[in-house]
Amino acid sequence: MSDQPRNESTPTPGELREQIAHTRDELGQTVEALAGKADVKAQAKEKTAAVKQDAAEKAELVTGQIREKAGQAAQLVRDKTPDPLLEKASQAAAQVRETTARAGQLAAEKTPDPVLERAGQAASAARANRTPLLVAGAAVAVFLLILRNRGRK
Repeated sequence: MSDQPRNESTPTPGELREQIAHTRDELGQTVEALAGKADVKAQAKEKTAAVKQDAAEKAELVTGQIREKAGQAAQLVRDKTPDPLLEKASQAAAQVRETTARAGQLAAEKTPDPVLERAGQAASAARANRTPLLVAGAAVAVFLLILRNRGRK
């Protein structure tokens, strides 16, 4: 070592190296933080992901609440509806199903075979070309709505 007396405030070379390493580490962390703040695209993605997550959680919560309320309302209706009325409604529904089935069977029996064959072909063609038929139907509906609205003016 040197012959000069050492001043307490003067750091040793080891202490200086340690301070430099510490300063470099802090500087690196500061640069990373600044780079993160400057990366707007990454921040936007993070914010979007957070908003999506929040929305999904809220939607799940609301859906659960709606299902619970609907269940309570259905139970309330069942509780408040007199048994004879429920029984009559059940009988009426069964009667409607039975009558509909009979009407369909009767129509199938009374319809000539060539008409049934043509109807089957038309149904197959419609199933094969759903998209164009839906587009055409939507166009007709829009056209009719426009005509209806013009007639009111």
